[in-house]
Amino acid sequence: QVQLVESGGGLVQAGGSLRLSCAASGLTFSTYGMGWFRQAPGKQREFVARITWSGRSTGYADSVKGRFTISRDNAKNTLNLQMNSLKPEDTAVYYCAADKTGSGSTGEARYDYWGQGTQVTVSS
Repeated sequence: QVQLVESGGGLVQAGGSLRLSCAASGLTFSTYGMGWFRQAPGKQREFVARITWSGRSTGYADSVKGRFTISRDNAKNTLNLQMNSLKPEDTAVYYCAADKTGSGSTGEARYDYWGQGTQVTVSS
């Protein structure tokens, strides 16, 4: 049974930082592309960041480029998202997702497994 469990969310002031983690089990993590998505209240879920199975290639939404960094540790089956210079508009539930093709896509339809999400709230 595949499980993706996010952690690290919370309440932070604007300008602050948070580090999200996603612990994966039940799959060969090192072969999966991974992504982070988020959903704000009343809005559709949107792409945040992606990383290939090897970690050699990453991609970001324009809204987070230069502030967020995605990384992975294949030895520990863990995906991370370092979020700096947080803004109130970053407030959302953040989800990690696994893509069995290994590429990690910007489109959520390409992902096979999803976590339950972790809440990030940025106060102004």
